[in-house]
Amino acid sequence: MSAGNFGVAGLGVMGRNVALNIERNGFPVIAYNRGGDKAQRMREEAAGKNVTVTQSIEEFARLLDRPRRVLLMVTAGAGTDAVIADLTKALEKGDIIIDGGNSHFPDTDRRAAALHAAGFHFVGCGISGGEEGALWGPSIMPGGNREAYERIAPVLEKIAAKTADDGPCVTYCGRASAGHYVKMVHNGIEYGIMQAICETYDILRRAAGLPTAAIQKIFQDWTASPKVGGFLVDITAECLGKIDPDTGDALVEKVLDTAGQKGTGKWTAQSALDLGIPIPTLAQAVNARIQSGLKEARVEASKILHGPAGGLRGDSGELTERLHDALYLSMIACYAQGLHLIQAASREYDFGTDLAEVARIWKDGCIIRSKLLDPIKEAFRSDPGIENIIVHPSFAPVVNAALPQLRSVVPAAVENGVPATCLGASLAYLDSYRAEFLPANLLQALRDNFGAHTYRRLDKEGVFHSQWNRND
Repeated sequence: MSAGNFGVAGLGVMGRNVALNIERNGFPVIAYNRGGDKAQRMREEAAGKNVTVTQSIEEFARLLDRPRRVLLMVTAGAGTDAVIADLTKALEKGDIIIDGGNSHFPDTDRRAAALHAAGFHFVGCGISGGEEGALWGPSIMPGGNREAYERIAPVLEKIAAKTADDGPCVTYCGRASAGHYVKMVHNGIEYGIMQAICETYDILRRAAGLPTAAIQKIFQDWTASPKVGGFLVDITAECLGKIDPDTGDALVEKVLDTAGQKGTGKWTAQSALDLGIPIPTLAQAVNARIQSGLKEARVEASKILHGPAGGLRGDSGELTERLHDALYLSMIACYAQGLHLIQAASREYDFGTDLAEVARIWKDGCIIRSKLLDPIKEAFRSDPGIENIIVHPSFAPVVNAALPQLRSVVPAAVENGVPATCLGASLAYLDSYRAEFLPANLLQALRDNFGAHTYRRLDKEGVFHSQWNRND
């Protein structure tokens, strides 16, 4: 089904840009926003285009062709519930509601059940790419009702980012809340890669003592790297190169060192704990943002607690080369942890998610697009059931080659008092994953000692409990 108009409800920046993207690709748009300011902004930006703007939800429903297709671009949480409640009073059974916000996947399951019972189709749809991506081509991650997806696929395929070799960056991510789950983990991976980049910058700044301009040149060179090259490295070079017109200094040096978050990284960490999947790099990236928010406490602590004098031992050029490979390996760890989590969630919740397809649609349009995604896609195509790409034949040699570089970078950060939160977590993750034996034997003994939690043995079958304070 490709004919007919398309509804967009919620006309903030993302909603306006998606609406303009849909219209540019040949679909008349009916745009709704209850508030006057956003509706008027849409009218101004859509002047001369095939876009009708209304502030009446009844008129919005009346103008849409049946079965109606409505994309919600509103704030996740109570705002989404409120708009859905209003819409269901105006729409009819068989109409399709698509939630394009960053909704928490349990909320998507709840809404899907309620809307299905009321006779509506529902699609939870992750959209990544920021403002520019929404306008010119995002990566789109829909999930839920398959019939509803087929009805909206012609539109999504037109507005999505395109790769020359792999087509539109949209795919059916699976049943139930799979679309929003994949988008949530996408954001968790984004947290991890961004923090690893920032730690790399911090080591160059504080350990090597390089000025911002020199660090910018390093990241600019890395934009062409077949290993770390990708959108986040590209915009890192942009941010480091921006000059403050008021002072003539690098603008990034004037930015307050506290980072915000909107919840998707935290949800990723919580879900990983629920499913028993280790994602230490992604979880530590959330912790790093939280700790950055303790600005006043950190300023006071800096006057009381002392670190090393700092100063690099050796050649900064040699450190830069090691940092490149350390960052590369940390990026691999981020993707590996996130995709392992999606794989586990797909099994637990019966999503039916194809991880090769997930990697394919992340190749362009989204925030974590990078040159790593092609080999990741091919790894899952060759072995769809693999739990972790780090042991795949195409990645294991890469991991083995880069581990010494990461292993040398983390102590360099430690010796200079630079917190390597995610670089260190990546190293510990890889060392733990490759360890034939971990000290959990003692851990389980301790649990049995104080709580009679029992244990199993290496040398015989069965479940055991011991009196650890006696040797008889």
